[in-house]
Amino acid sequence: MHIAYFTKTLEGLSLEQAAETTADLGFDCVDLLIREGHVVSPGVPQDIARAAKVFGANGVRMPMATIDATRPDEAAARLLGHCAETGIGQVRLGFWRYDPMRRWQAQVDDARRDLDGFEALAGRLGIVLSVQLHGGTLHSSGALALQLLAGRDPTRIGAYPDPANQIVREGSEDWRVTLDLLEPWFCCIGVKNGGWFPAAYGADGQRRWQSDWYGLDEGMVPWNEIVPHLVRSGFAGVVSLHSQYRVPRQQALDKVRADLAYFRRLAASKE
Repeated sequence: MHIAYFTKTLEGLSLEQAAETTADLGFDCVDLLIREGHVVSPGVPQDIARAAKVFGANGVRMPMATIDATRPDEAAARLLGHCAETGIGQVRLGFWRYDPMRRWQAQVDDARRDLDGFEALAGRLGIVLSVQLHGGTLHSSGALALQLLAGRDPTRIGAYPDPANQIVREGSEDWRVTLDLLEPWFCCIGVKNGGWFPAAYGADGQRRWQSDWYGLDEGMVPWNEIVPHLVRSGFAGVVSLHSQYRVPRQQALDKVRADLAYFRRLAASKE
């Protein structure tokens, strides 16, 4: 497994600061988020190679990047081309959002056409493009993602399960079912944890509920079961550690250190 730090939490830092922070946290891999306001902007794709050099100088490899593209257009091709040239083997694509005003099947058909183009592009570039399971999308669960991935070459298009998104945010799909359904395409997993708590009653008298992110050992996702399973099954893909805490950055980074240590203890456990 390649345990990578997802750089979303480093928004606003310079490239050099982000690389130093990632190394200081104890990571030797990074999942580079390419987005406006972050370490690399999609409008300056040549900075991807520079980012790889700066992270590399700090002892951090870059096996993966994350972009927001959902159309296989010229801009996306250019961005992915720079990733491939830099040696990044896997890139997460953007989200195909569910629109309740349109029929589900029509949206799936559109998304599959987009993925047809990305699959061809991935074949030309020699990289894997993954689809993350995420709330509010056409691929929020393993069962739904399968509608987009069925029939696709897993060396070109991959699946990116995210148990906290599935179990906490989007309802509940047993993680074992998810990994079983998506096994041929499984190349990355998002790692974070969360849970729900009761909030105030609304004006209509109905109790409201809210969710938040918790430490890996505190939330609803049973990482103590999932991580040993990944080890036993010989998972060799990317583990993207998110740690998206709604607290000041320094406090969040302390939580990241604890999450990484906990994940590594689980991965090393013989039980």
